[in-house]
Amino acid sequence: MLKTIVFEHLKNAMREKDVLAKGVLTLVKAALDSAEKEKGAVLSTDEEVAIVNREIKQTNQALEGAQKAQREDLIAQEEAKLVLLKKFLPKQLSEDEIVTMLTEAGITKGMNMGDAMKIAKPLLTGKTDGGTMSKVVKNLI
Repeated sequence: MLKTIVFEHLKNAMREKDVLAKGVLTLVKAALDSAEKEKGAVLSTDEEVAIVNREIKQTNQALEGAQKAQREDLIAQEEAKLVLLKKFLPKQLSEDEIVTMLTEAGITKGMNMGDAMKIAKPLLTGKTDGGTMSKVVKNLI
């Protein structure tokens, strides 16, 4: 269960006085706890991965803002957060692996983007980010 892994990493970060890791892990743990409380039951692995992906997306947006503002201190901090958050995701597939999976699933040239994404999303959720998934699907159709 991802929640227990995050909690263990958080305890280690507190022991080691790693301020950045402590802050990031506290946010992730709070998001997981909140979602679990809202649902009223234990989260599935897919739901936990979706929460981590949401945190990664927010961090990417913060990173883009820091790059536009040319704030080197913030850029380094956001990149460190991304490295930490990506540890909690399952192994991410390469574009070649994604193409292979999607062609085997029946996505072909001339297919509607919406129909193709309906096939791709359940197959690739948690295994790649939405941007990469969309890009590969567009190239296939």
